[in-house]
Order: sequence, then structure tokens, then C-alpha cells
Amino acid sequence: MFQKTICISVPHRGLHDVSQEVVEAVTESKIVRGMCNLFVRHTSASLTIQENADPDVRRDLEAFFRRLCPDGDPIYRHTMEGPDDMPAHVCSALTATSLVIPISDGKLALGTWQGIFLWEHRKRCRERSVLISCWGERAWG
Repeated sequence: MFQKTICISVPHRGLHDVSQEVVEAVTESKIVRGMCNLFVRHTSASLTIQENADPDVRRDLEAFFRRLCPDGDPIYRHTMEGPDDMPAHVCSALTATSLVIPISDGKLALGTWQGIFLWEHRKRCRERSVLISCWGERAWG
């Protein structure tokens, strides 16, 4: 078993590609066949695997969620941290706080156009932490 926490500074709301940081952790783990679990330790951010080629995909996802969970909606009672707080919790609940990705031949078994994204649902800059856990058969030598 290998574990590592990565900290990501996100400048704004949106999908932020963290694929390279996860790839580096998997390489460090020396796991050649197994699984990689990612867990974001926050209630207003999430993780997703999405297309990493066309940025319009990320823009469209953001537009959809802004329409689905608008800031300042009067139905929300939890507003003590601002008008974007409760919508961020709803977005997090509708998406994923963890991902499991197979490791094959020492690499994440992602498809050609798949990237790993931290999805920040709040407007302000934040530092987010993601716990990476890898387990399986290790390479020795």
C-alpha cells in the first residue's frame, strides 16, 4: 500500500487538471498492477474523469452546473459562507468525492482522451488536498 497527499491551489471555480500529479504519485508508488483511489477531503469540491482534449467540454459542464445550482438561490438556508457555499455543497453531492482507477503496467489505465480533474465548486481561491492510495503488485529492483 502506498499513500500520498497532494495539495492543489485552485485559482477559481472550475475543472482543474490534476492528471500529472496523480501520474507522478502512481510512478512513485512502484505499483505495476493494482488500483489507485483518489479522495478529495472537502465538501465543496469533487473529482471527475473527463475529456482532456477539448476545453469546451469543461466549459459546458460548468455552464450546466451553474444553471442547475445557481449561486444565491433563495431556497438555500445555509448561506453563512456566502451565496456560492450551498450550491457548492449540492454540486459536490451530485458528483464524486472519490475515484478508483486501475493501474496496468505501472500506469493509470485511462483512455486516450481521459484526464483527472479536481472540480472546484466555490468562487474563491483555495488549497485543496487529495489523498492518493495505491495498492497492488509492486515492481522491485
